Amino acid sequence: MAKTGTSDGLSKEERDAVKQRAKELREQEKAGKNRAAGEKAVLDAIAQLEPDDKALAEGLYRVVTEVAPDLAPKTYYGMPGFANGDGKMMVFIQPANKFKTRYATIGFEDKASLDDGDLWPVAFAVRNWTPAVEQKITELVRKAVS
Repeated sequence: MAKTGTSDGLSKEERDAVKQRAKELREQEKAGKNRAAGEKAVLDAIAQLEPDDKALAEGLYRVVTEVAPDLAPKTYYGMPGFANGDGKMMVFIQPANKFKTRYATIGFEDKASLDDGDLWPVAFAVRNWTPAVEQKITELVRKAVS
């Protein structure tokens, strides 16, 4: 039985994200691998965030552009992120407000080299951008692109 307010088991927020992703893919197809277009899309996505999420996204943006400048800014289901040279998403931030969760998440996709034995984390809950958080994310991004 489907939940009230859902279509095909997806919440309104999830349906909106899928629509956003389809739009992104159409825009990316038109722009090719244009770094400037990706950067504009990411900065626009960050600018539209709520203040708490915006501070986190700005922190991630700053770390990735400093530590892994070869990663290309790219939105991912409307969320700010960064892709490798093949256009595959490496790291992104899922703002708390996007899906009405109590914390934002910084996630790494399978192209990120975070492997550590048979089990390792690929998503991290983030509530505040502190020096300790920045240091940890910096270490993770460095490892992800190694």
